[in-house]
Amino acid sequence: MPNRRRVGAAFEERAEELLRERGFAIVARNFRTRYGEIDRIARRGDLLVFVEVKMRRGDPYGSAAEAVDQRKARQIYRMAEQFSRSVPSWRSLYAFDVIAIDIDASGRVAVAHHEGVDVDAPDE
Repeated sequence: MPNRRRVGAAFEERAEELLRERGFAIVARNFRTRYGEIDRIARRGDLLVFVEVKMRRGDPYGSAAEAVDQRKARQIYRMAEQFSRSVPSWRSLYAFDVIAIDIDASGRVAVAHHEGVDVDAPDE
């Protein structure tokens, strides 16, 4: 079985290609904070987008998009806030997207870009 990290990196690259095709410029890759890591940060116009790339392979617990629950969404929100503080020149409107990659039992790959995912500010 291929190395999980390499497989993950390959799918993140595929997600990045999709973002570029849709007119986004990539600002950062695998941005690490004390709350975790944001897979991609992209920009289109004045909108800064924090992107979670999630892959599932025939998972009986649900699809890749379903794996981004409110706990993960709050974590992404915290990471976005930290990015905004660390790079003040990039302060602007921002949104949260999920690129979900599902692989079925026959090996078929389905990629879906979920834009503007609703994320509530975490309770502090």
